[in-house]
Amino acid sequence: MTLIGPAARRGPLHDGERVQLTDAKGKMHTIQLRAGEHFHTHRGGIDHDRIIGQPDGSVILTELEHEYLVLRPLLSDYVMGMPRGAAIVYPKDAGQIIQMGDIFAGATVVEAGVGSGALSQSLLNTIGTEGRLISIERRADFAEIATLNVDAWFGERHPAWEVHVGDLAEVLPTLGVEPDRIVLDMLAPWENIEVVEQTLTPGGVLLAYVATTTQMSRFVEELRATERFTEPQALESMVRTWHVEGLAVRPDHRMVAHTGFLVTARLLAPGTITPERSRRPAPSAQGVEDHLAGVPFTPENLGERATSDKKIRRVTRDLARRAAYDEETRG
Repeated sequence: MTLIGPAARRGPLHDGERVQLTDAKGKMHTIQLRAGEHFHTHRGGIDHDRIIGQPDGSVILTELEHEYLVLRPLLSDYVMGMPRGAAIVYPKDAGQIIQMGDIFAGATVVEAGVGSGALSQSLLNTIGTEGRLISIERRADFAEIATLNVDAWFGERHPAWEVHVGDLAEVLPTLGVEPDRIVLDMLAPWENIEVVEQTLTPGGVLLAYVATTTQMSRFVEELRATERFTEPQALESMVRTWHVEGLAVRPDHRMVAHTGFLVTARLLAPGTITPERSRRPAPSAQGVEDHLAGVPFTPENLGERATSDKKIRRVTRDLARRAAYDEETRG
């Protein structure tokens, strides 16, 4: 398999590459190496030329003799620090999507709701250059930000990636594909169950990433009602780091708790009827769907912060400038 972007960035650090500088207290700075430029800190400065050509994982001294560890950023580092318009899929959730969705090398994957491109990068890393990732985004400005972020990470357009602007239900049927996996990252994923039934390969995995319990419940019940999918599985993951220093071993006071719910199900073969699953619905569940039927699923109703047009323009402008510089450096 041909490696591109960070996967091919081995050997000495080079001009135009992004690196992380970490001081003795663990404070981290991410910079883009540019020949002739200077990095300033309160611990003294470092000429970029002294970093360029050094092996990954080197220690560089500032003018005041303070040490900085120099490393290429990992994908998780890049995702958490990259400019964003829409909220991102956190690395812990991207890992769950890769595993629970059984995303494999060479797979054809459809991603609906590209956001800022965080999940796209993990999917592309997994399917490789022989796979195919079709990302469909309703908003053209979000699609542009995602494209700039993903291209910046890989250093070029990934050969397995294509981005379409529009609604999943309208775009996907025109592409003539039978995806192995479909990932829905949107406010109302149940609105696209029908197009998933029509295009997903039998046995293929459908995944939905949603933020609230009301979205999760509605999607699960809509899936069950079709009788075309296996019993949906819902989960969330939480990550808690630990402080480990000598005998002082304890959980950190802060953790990455709830970010979203992941719902997975597999499409049944045509004409298949699965055994009816025995369950005892709670009395309080009666009428919930009717109660919510008239409530629109908008970012505001779900408690999410709306992204201003001003921020979108600023992020797009900054990313375009970075891309222009990267192109000039490579040229």
